[in-house]
Amino acid sequence: MSLPRIAIDAMGGDEGVRVMIEGAALARRRHDQFQFLLVGDEERIKNALQDHPNLRASSEIIHTDGVISGEDKPSQALRRSKGTSMGRAIEAVKAGDAGAAVSGGNTGALMAISKLTLRTMPGIDRPALAALMPTLGDNDLIMLDLGANTECDSRNLVQFAIMGAAYARVVSGRAEPRVRLLNIGTEEIKGTELLRDASAILREAAKELSISFDGFTEADKMAHGNVDVVVTDGFSGNIALKAVEGTARFVADLLRRSFSSSLRSKIGFLISRPATELLKHHLDPNNHNGAVFLGLNGIVVKSHGGASAAGVANAVAVTARLLEERVTERISADLARVGDSSLWMPGAQEERA
Repeated sequence: MSLPRIAIDAMGGDEGVRVMIEGAALARRRHDQFQFLLVGDEERIKNALQDHPNLRASSEIIHTDGVISGEDKPSQALRRSKGTSMGRAIEAVKAGDAGAAVSGGNTGALMAISKLTLRTMPGIDRPALAALMPTLGDNDLIMLDLGANTECDSRNLVQFAIMGAAYARVVSGRAEPRVRLLNIGTEEIKGTELLRDASAILREAAKELSISFDGFTEADKMAHGNVDVVVTDGFSGNIALKAVEGTARFVADLLRRSFSSSLRSKIGFLISRPATELLKHHLDPNNHNGAVFLGLNGIVVKSHGGASAAGVANAVAVTARLLEERVTERISADLARVGDSSLWMPGAQEERA
């Protein structure tokens, strides 16, 4: 199947051109139908492409002089976006020259430029940043929002649930994704008023939304594998995500220290190496790299700034899957199906009270 081209912000990420080009090349080797727009400093991109003839043959370069730095505030990035690799990559999506954009650059700037350039979909107030997280079950968990919106109301959370469920159908194939709201407890009386309002709306609209909704989940239960989508505001979601990532690094470092503490431990490591390698693979964030801004009129995927080439390749694979499965069209269809519902329109909570 021929896919639309994917625009790569070649200057984004902690290491910039080298890792972004290596990641795109790795993705191209795994999936030879991928085509790319490589956006950034033309000379540096051409130099990086010398070791990747397969990628060079399937790519077009768009030269830009400007780069959005990690220190740029969103307002600064917006003012100078047109001459930057990030801005041009997103503009390519708007113009139809690419089906999606991938960047490892400044998250706040990427959100601001994407929202201004692509605008939000009809029926969506705010885009949300969604990512896949590993679980103990046979499914990956989708969590949103992870930092795009620090403050949300119940209407936003319901919209996030609709978008997350559409994404989950692509990832899991489940017709009615299991959706939960992140809270400090599972009891209906727990949490803020807006969480309880969102829960009430989703319970009433679950059948109409084609989701399986059963209230709240707590952060320590997310990895059990019995939920497909966890919905929260960007402030709580970002904290939860970083806590999970930090815990994974802590466990990996603790095991490394334990296995090197004595000769007996080193022998034990050799015996248990297959299991520890499996654990390492499962906890490696590069294997789940690629967070998507849902709710825009176009696909924009955020690669972790410190991602390896394998991580960038995974972000590209996520992007391609979103394009192939037409996730934006799926969200639009779901919104159209429930668009006239008074259950989650402004003022619905007051009308029900």
